[in-house]
Amino acid sequence: MAIQQQGSNRIYTRETDENGRSIIRVQGTNRDENRAFIYMSRHFHTLGLPVPELYWVSDDEMSYTQEDLGDALLFDNLDPVLVERAIRALAHVQVEGAKDFDWSVCFPVPAMDERAIRWDLNYFKYCFLKGTKIEFSEPKLEDEFDRLVAVILAQPADTFLYRDCQSRNVMIRDGQPYFIDFQGGRRGPTQYDVASFLWQAKAKFTPAFREQMIEAYLDELKRLQPNLAEPAWRAALPHFVLLRTLQVLGAYGYRGYFERKQHFLESIPLALQNLRDILEPLQNEYLYLYALSNDLLLLV
Repeated sequence: MAIQQQGSNRIYTRETDENGRSIIRVQGTNRDENRAFIYMSRHFHTLGLPVPELYWVSDDEMSYTQEDLGDALLFDNLDPVLVERAIRALAHVQVEGAKDFDWSVCFPVPAMDERAIRWDLNYFKYCFLKGTKIEFSEPKLEDEFDRLVAVILAQPADTFLYRDCQSRNVMIRDGQPYFIDFQGGRRGPTQYDVASFLWQAKAKFTPAFREQMIEAYLDELKRLQPNLAEPAWRAALPHFVLLRTLQVLGAYGYRGYFERKQHFLESIPLALQNLRDILEPLQNEYLYLYALSNDLLLLV
């Protein structure tokens, strides 16, 4: 039975194997991306982290089978207890998952370096912003991109960055979270995943709830990293939220404007409101982006 995917070109089917157990078969489209997932899945599972177990891999690494975790997405039941369990578990994937990790297998890049950050910013500029047909100053926009890049690169980056950590990529089985679709992971700062998870547009978490979950996350992270400089971590977080929101808008623009996928088109107004809210306290640092966000909101 085929399983519908919102943003992936991979093909997922639910089958029964020769032992009578339900499995998920995945047919990928890129060998390097598949190889990254296969390595990460085995590495995390060996460490006892909550990911699906890998059962079989084809010789050409274009397909594989894995444990069937069911159909319960965290997104479909954003119970505060489940959300907290997920964000606490995330800290373990980031810190413990980085132990003895071979970053060279990551796809398409091994780390969140300047080039990777600028790819995300250009994704926003070319796949979303230019798609709106709105007039904007490219030099002013690039000046603020430079400022954002500098803040991001100044953060510690020796942990596993999940990359697409959001409630649609967390399965719930027996009340416990399991992470999926981490093949885009790489070495990078912890704040990015927290921003991705708590500022997911369609999750609609309130500011008070986000703060509660940040407290829970930091409580867990400090157990794993006792020397964490919490004030500096918190000061950088809004900039990661901004980066992630710009990247997400790029994805929504590409999947929505170009591929005409309705789910992504429906998410654009929520993401734009997110962008405006995020920039409100940062407007003195990103004056042009703040003004641009107001113009963009007039389009929806």
